[in-house]
Amino acid sequence: MVEDALAVKVIEAMKIEDYHFGSIKVDGETYTSDVIISPESVDASWWRERGHEVSCKDLEPVLEARPDAVVIGTGAYGVMKVTAQAAELLRKRGIQAHVLPTAEAWKRYNELVEKGHRAVAALHLTC
Repeated sequence: MVEDALAVKVIEAMKIEDYHFGSIKVDGETYTSDVIISPESVDASWWRERGHEVSCKDLEPVLEARPDAVVIGTGAYGVMKVTAQAAELLRKRGIQAHVLPTAEAWKRYNELVEKGHRAVAALHLTC
């Protein structure tokens, strides 16, 4: 049937269920290292070149997911910072940037996904 050939598969985005210092639960799986959550997967090996600083290079795996919105969780106490160059890179690409402490960031990610955005979260789980 022609209609079947034209059917579009809708990918269900990852949902963050909970966050506590050093731990995040995504679709029933608990992670204890910094993560990048895209609509299709969780990368639990995200580490930045300069630890508590997000640079343009650190955003490469985020950009590969082709998001329209990026949520950056800066940690429980907001220790991680986003460089001006990284913020400008997102702006130039027309990507909404939400930089928040991780306790707020995971909720914002869920809100964006629920509103139909192709959102990606890059979350620092500790300090």
